[in-house]
Parts: sequence; structure tokens; C-alpha cells
Amino acid sequence: MRVTVVGGGIAGLTCALSLHAAGFAPQVYEAARKVEAVGVGINLLPHAVRELAELGLEHELAAVALPPHRLSYRDRAGVTVWEEPLGRAAGYRWPQYSVHRGRLQLLLLAAVRERLGPDSVRTGLLFQGFEQNADGVRARFLDRSSDRPVLDTADVLVGADGIDSAVRRRLYPDEGLPNGNGVHMWRGVAPHPRVLDGRTIVVAGGTPGAKFVAYPIEDGATATTTGATTTDTLVNWVLEVRHDPAAPPPGGPGRRVPAAEARAGLSSWSLPWIDLTALAERSPAILEYPMIDRDPLPRWSFGRVTLLGDAAHPMFPMGMNGGSQSVVDSRVLAWCLARDDDAAAALDRYDRMRRPTVNAIVLANRALGPEETIARAEEHPGPLHPGLAERIAARYKRLGGATASQVNTHPSWTVPAATLGVTGGA
Repeated sequence: MRVTVVGGGIAGLTCALSLHAAGFAPQVYEAARKVEAVGVGINLLPHAVRELAELGLEHELAAVALPPHRLSYRDRAGVTVWEEPLGRAAGYRWPQYSVHRGRLQLLLLAAVRERLGPDSVRTGLLFQGFEQNADGVRARFLDRSSDRPVLDTADVLVGADGIDSAVRRRLYPDEGLPNGNGVHMWRGVAPHPRVLDGRTIVVAGGTPGAKFVAYPIEDGATATTTGATTTDTLVNWVLEVRHDPAAPPPGGPGRRVPAAEARAGLSSWSLPWIDLTALAERSPAILEYPMIDRDPLPRWSFGRVTLLGDAAHPMFPMGMNGGSQSVVDSRVLAWCLARDDDAAAALDRYDRMRRPTVNAIVLANRALGPEETIARAEEHPGPLHPGLAERIAARYKRLGGATASQVNTHPSWTVPAATLGVTGGA
């Protein structure tokens, strides 16, 4: 069985590794001319780290990522509202990781090329459309260097091409633009002395549009990527600002925010354990993105074509869950394809196994997800009652099958070696 994956981001590359581990030889097509280490921070929750570890990436991931030990909700003055342990400190068998998105993507890319071959990821190819029949699916791409069409024939086509997925547009041509809530995120990465204990994710403020987030993604004292050590950590930070949804800021999504504008936006915050002015001034680039999602779909799979990751379920960034769900998608998809010679039946099974759960998370994130805790605290200043905070956090984890008990005990999605090549393997 041949599988074509559209999109060479975290979702697409994890999909390729999962398919390879299940006995397939996927081909990845990426529209960008080159895959580079761009972006800011991302969190991988223990349910995603487990899957990457079972793909044999445990040591590589530990070398580029930091395991946060604690999530701390604070008010606008930096006073603690509620805290909870993370990763192994919370009883998981696997850590949670904070990592630079670009480094994670390059780690996955290197693994794909090492395991599947140097030509397994083709760049500069823009997806144009597809046709399918009972025998297979043919995808059409445009070579951005030569302006020539490229055709690819496979048994399965996977759209893993993000929130603006071209594959999704072919399946749902009338869907329209993503949904926004009027909140924009200023995102940056900057060297800064350790915040608190250097292993804490801080979420301060309250409701969306009045929130600040900071967490380390590299510790200078233990850094291996540069070969040098410093007393600084590399801090990923996000400031949420509210705009009129009908009047997006000049430049649109991804506009560069001047340091002076960022300093002004941060000036109303009083967080004594972090130098907000230094964050703004030391960030090489501060970019603004709207907080957007899309409505849950009634169906991801159409015959031999399906969606995965943000192409299937883009969500508001509550609960640090979007990238982690993409990793789980990939593993479940590969597991389903390895168990059924009928590609359409396998994709339908994947759809039924994953879509209801992730659709529920999309809707939960619209209702603030676990960050309901900090919004409740804003309504009633002072520490939140621990019982209420714990119920909110536990409810969200159970929704996604991500409590410590669920993650530690669920059966592995790894395809047994004895079945590789038996049902549609390459």
C-alpha cells in the first residue's frame, strides 16, 4: 500500500514515521522550498511523548527539549492562583516536553530521511488537487521551481497540511475562513535568566485577550545545540491582545510587531519574577497571529483520502494540546492501515476512532479548556479553591484520554513485528 502525505510539518513527518514503523513506505510532499528551523515554542504532552518514544525518538527528543515540572496559574500581579505538577512529577511514565517548534521539526525530518531515504520528503511542491477511483488516488502538485505539474499515484492520500489545508478545501470547498475570537497572540523567543525554578510553565492573567504565557524551551546551563553554556534560558513567551475581529491589524497574520509596540503592550503587566522589557528587546522577531480555529467536521475520510492534525481539527491554543493530538492521530492512522487491506475501510475506522474525541477537544478549547481555572480566578481574586481547579483539570484530561492512568495503561499503537508486511505492508 502506497501512502502520499501532503505536508512536511510536525504532523506530516510524524505521520510518515508512524507509517514506516507500521510497514509502509510513505512519500511526503511539502510546499515550502526548504524545511527550516522556524517558529516558536510548542509543548508535547505525555500522551504524545509516549508515541514519539515508541517510534524510537526518546533520546533525540530529550536532547533538544526541556521537561517542565509544573504548571503555574498566576494573576496579573504574578500571585499564584493554582499550580499542578506535570509529566513524571504528575505520575506519568513519560515526561512532558517544551521545545522549539523548528528544532522538533528538524529532528523529525532527519529521522524520516534516515529511515525512509533522502528523497522521502520532497519540497517545493504545492498541492493542487486529487482524483480517486476504486484502484487508487492521484494527487496533482505544482513544482514551484519549474512551474511544471507533478503527478503522484498512491493507495491513500493524507492531508496533513495545517489549518489552511488545501486538501481540506477540496473536501469542503464551501467551508470559508477560520473562526476568530478577536484575540491576537504576540509570540517571541528570547534569552532570559531562569524564570522561577526554570522548569515552570506560567500562565498569567485571565480570559483570552488578557493573558501572558512563558516557559523555557532551552536551558543555557545544559544546552547541547550550540555547544556553549550560559546562565540564561531560552524563553518562549506569548502576550494575548484583543482586536476588533472586523479590523485585523496592519499586515495581517504573521506581521512583525516592533519591539516598542511589544514593550507598550507588556507595560500594564506586573510580574516580579520576569523582565518583560528584556523579553521584548531580546526577541529576534515578535510575530502576531490571530487566535483561530475551525468548526468540527462531520467527516474526515472520503474513500482513500483523509485528514490529520491541524488540517482535521485546528483548535484554540488552550491546554497545549494541538500538536500532541496530531502525534496521536498519526499513530492511530498507521495502526488502522496496518490492519485492513481495504484502504477506505481503514480510513473510516481511523475517522471513527479519532474524530469524536478531537472534535470534543476543539469545542472544549472554545470554552477555555483547562484555562477555565484562571478565568474563574479572575472573577474572584485570590487563590482558587483546589477542589474546583482539580476538577476542571481532570475533566479536560479525561476528555482526551490523557490522565496519567489512561496514558500509562492504554495498549500500544505499535504494530507488532509479526504483522508487518502481512496486511498491505510495503
